[in-house]
Amino acid sequence: MKQESMNKKASIIVPLYNAEKYIGRTIKSILNQTYKNLEIIIVDDESPDNSVKVCQQFTDSRIKIVHQKNRGLAGARNTGIRHAEGEYIAFMDADDIWLPEKLEKHIAHLENNPDVGVSFSRSAFIDENDKPLGIYQITKLEDITPLDILCRSPIGNGSAGVFKKAVFEDIKFQANLYGYVEDYYFDDTFALSEDIECWVRIAIQTKWKYAGLAEALTLYRVHSQGLSTNLKVMLETREKLFEKTASYAPFGMARWVKPARAYHFRYVARRAITINKGTVALKLMFRAIFMNYWPIIIEDFQRTFETIAAAFLLCIVPKPLYEKLKAIAIKIIGNLQQKSINQDTVRQAS
Repeated sequence: MKQESMNKKASIIVPLYNAEKYIGRTIKSILNQTYKNLEIIIVDDESPDNSVKVCQQFTDSRIKIVHQKNRGLAGARNTGIRHAEGEYIAFMDADDIWLPEKLEKHIAHLENNPDVGVSFSRSAFIDENDKPLGIYQITKLEDITPLDILCRSPIGNGSAGVFKKAVFEDIKFQANLYGYVEDYYFDDTFALSEDIECWVRIAIQTKWKYAGLAEALTLYRVHSQGLSTNLKVMLETREKLFEKTASYAPFGMARWVKPARAYHFRYVARRAITINKGTVALKLMFRAIFMNYWPIIIEDFQRTFETIAAAFLLCIVPKPLYEKLKAIAIKIIGNLQQKSINQDTVRQAS
């Protein structure tokens, strides 16, 4: 990377709430980045546990801890952006881990592509003890459209993307939500869909492009304390997102809403499977295909078939056998995903 690029500061924003078990490992992975010109803005969202005490054990001068009354994930990110001094901004969930070269590779990617405002990577899943689960988030890397984001966001999780700060300046708006006027970037009134709401606004309202790196540079933690288990709320908040997007992009949403809804039904069906609700998952897949957008079967056959098959087996197969079949399927899928990552990485390097 050119020296002038290395001189540009990156601001890493870490919302903090009930993460004392993981936050130490998360901070270490940021401090271990090969790109050293960074600041870590930890936003304590009135966390009731010992998370802040863990953070205070680090003496690195690049770490700043900001305290606020609880505002949720979007509110914590907004506070972090307001405090950010860097020309690049990245978000890090308090339980995830970055590979050491992640930040450097993303900043080089952004520097080499002036029209790209959002650089993201694939992610590898890990468990509560940092053990790789052998599967990945494989997303589209190029020619990202608003529909892509609505259906299956290429930024697969909150720790995957690195942004030029100018991107957030271009979507900034002012509001009085807490008794005084502030600048906002994420919509504080959203929960569970705050990421997608923001990414869609960037895609529709700005000139900036999205582009991805093929490698899995983020380790995304899967654990029992995570969100994404309240299926009803997940469906309701996505409908709220569709309504908001339609308010400023009505003609686009008229075309996008059915496929977007179908892909989200499938996503929620997969979450239902993880909590052993096979019948619920089948009902969601019926709504996705027959009530909204049947071409999902053709466009993304593998994931659609996997979801239906897993839900069906969950309903009819004894739990011990289901777990064995699941382990075999995960191993096969993981190997195919790793092959895809390798191929894409070679292609990008050539």
